[in-house]
Amino acid sequence: MRSETLPASENEGGEQTIAPASPAALFLAFTLLALQGFGGVIAVAQRVLVEQRRWLTRDQFIEILALAQVLPGPNVCNVALMTGDRFFGWRGAFAALGGMMALPLMIVLGVAAAYSQYAADAVVAGAFRGMGAVAAGLILGTALKLASALGSNPMGVRVCWIGGTGVFISVALLRLPLVWVLLVLGSLGCAFAWSRLRAAGVAED
Repeated sequence: MRSETLPASENEGGEQTIAPASPAALFLAFTLLALQGFGGVIAVAQRVLVEQRRWLTRDQFIEILALAQVLPGPNVCNVALMTGDRFFGWRGAFAALGGMMALPLMIVLGVAAAYSQYAADAVVAGAFRGMGAVAAGLILGTALKLASALGSNPMGVRVCWIGGTGVFISVALLRLPLVWVLLVLGSLGCAFAWSRLRAAGVAED
């Protein structure tokens, strides 16, 4: 049986990653990933892609996720597309997205048909509210786990936390439109990171 991974390679940070062997391996991995993602696939994606399969380092996953958040469309689909494209170009992108969507789509259609009949039931409504709390916990847990990678961010840990707090206050408390928050705070973050990287490059020269 053919292995689903290729030999490990070492990245700039010294972390080893293992590339998937084929687009089919991507399709299978993202299908299994999607089937585990009750309450939120991103939390599962970080564990599967970074910790279990080691296709990406934590920093690489954060970079992909950050870009996926600001692009149109579901962020997990964007993550699948960019991860697949990273290894096999457009073939990998479509394989990863197909794995993410095909089987879960059939399950969701079945659940939606059943939910339309039982939505008014108090037990069903309470169960879905409970699942919402679990989803929030998964997202929070993933955020705290990924926060350890902020130490290598060119902006520095303190500025990252200030920026994250600013985004939380703007979106969750002030209810400002997300697009304007991203444009303003995202642009400021990019400009600050660029200035720090430029200063570091000048210092090395």
